[in-house]
Amino acid sequence: MKNLLVFAITMLLFSCQEAPKQPTASSNTERIEPAKAIFTVQKEPEFNAYWYQGKAELNVYTVTQERYGALREADQVSIFVTEDFSKSKQVKLDDPGQAGKDKVSVLKMNTVRRFVTGIYDYSLMQSVFTPINSKKDPASLKNTTSIQDWCGHLFSQINYQDGQYHTQLRSYFESEGDQDLEITADFFEDEIWNRIRLNPEGIQSGTYQVIPATFYMRMRHKPVQAAQLELSKPEPGVVLLNYPTLNRSLEIHYQEAFPHQILEWTEMEGGKLMSKGKQKTVQLVPYWQLNQPENKPMREDLMLNFLQ
Repeated sequence: MKNLLVFAITMLLFSCQEAPKQPTASSNTERIEPAKAIFTVQKEPEFNAYWYQGKAELNVYTVTQERYGALREADQVSIFVTEDFSKSKQVKLDDPGQAGKDKVSVLKMNTVRRFVTGIYDYSLMQSVFTPINSKKDPASLKNTTSIQDWCGHLFSQINYQDGQYHTQLRSYFESEGDQDLEITADFFEDEIWNRIRLNPEGIQSGTYQVIPATFYMRMRHKPVQAAQLELSKPEPGVVLLNYPTLNRSLEIHYQEAFPHQILEWTEMEGGKLMSKGKQKTVQLVPYWQLNQPENKPMREDLMLNFLQ
């Protein structure tokens, strides 16, 4: 593993305070491939029957979220679903039958987290697209994140192309503005949730250069850069991510048996809690068809509390 650390962009402290002065982004032209060995998928016999039945898996979590030095109650829904994706355009295909070799089947994770800080609220959303066949396409292809509160909003997008993570940032802070940069890394942390769902046994312990979670970087004013990650599996059903230089860790507990649902997590920084979540409900439904007024009571079954 090459030990590369590339400064790219600085992410936003998502508050009404003035953003701090940021270091100038630098570019590294040396290219590396992602950590292929870490993410080999070994499909269980029931894999296709579960993930290709025309439904999405809705996971609702009770979350504790740190913001402005206080712990907040939050709700999160993480939606896992397979879809046909364009490898070249990196968008969902309108007509998969006409896409030919450009079509790639991905596991998509959409995560929405909402909480209140005093008088105003926060809404965080992220989408991560990971190819099912990691032997053919070893890198997750796309990661988009948006954050909104009453002060404003931002959007970031990471696309994997030609061995680099092409990063866009659109921010309302003058010090960041609109940026388009490249980052060299082994993978990005936000895909680890998909990797657990696809095949946790394929996740290998080791030291890697990884783009940390985008929610974290925004909430903590961190520049986007590849940081050293020590990845371990201290016990069955647990993945531990530790960043020595960031003094940050993320411990994820998952269901050992297929389909490897995420049960809970704890995120720490400097010995203090940043976030923790615990699964409270899960359903398999074609949610895109459940958009009529008579479908609203299903939110009570899912125990969704935000935006009632």
